[in-house]
Amino acid sequence: MKRLFSFCAVVAVLISTGCSNNSTESNSPDSTVVMDAPPPPTVDSHAHPTEGPHHGTLIELGNEEYHAELVHDEQSVTIYLLDGSATKATPIDAAEVTINLVHDDKPEQFKLAANPDANDPVGKSSRFILQSAELVEELEHDHGAAKLSVLIGGKAYRGEIHHDHAGHDHKH
Repeated sequence: MKRLFSFCAVVAVLISTGCSNNSTESNSPDSTVVMDAPPPPTVDSHAHPTEGPHHGTLIELGNEEYHAELVHDEQSVTIYLLDGSATKATPIDAAEVTINLVHDDKPEQFKLAANPDANDPVGKSSRFILQSAELVEELEHDHGAAKLSVLIGGKAYRGEIHHDHAGHDHKH
């Protein structure tokens, strides 16, 4: 029993001091780390912008794999597809994206056609536009059921649209 205790004590000392062949290492009090408080809580490693690069409302797609940005004037709605950080354009090879919503208990669907931005590669688009005062009006009513549907790289993504009224001067 005494031998087992001695062996455990030696192992504990080796583990706590470490095994090192470096003779310049110091075990002086200056080299000891003392923690008198628990470590700080972890912080989310990525910042979430409050709006997109075009000053529109952000829509999360997937588990923040992508984002979309909704921008509109009185007659048209534009969706910009963005990367996971919501800062860079993400061109895709889709011809359209879809906004689905419910109005007066009836489902409505609006298709926004690809309209490539100047920097988009040939055959791809990060911008989708629909001229529709009706859709603008529906989005102004902030339908809880409004969703964006898009196919990116063969995978379907849906994101809830929560319209932000800040910064808009709407006359209803």
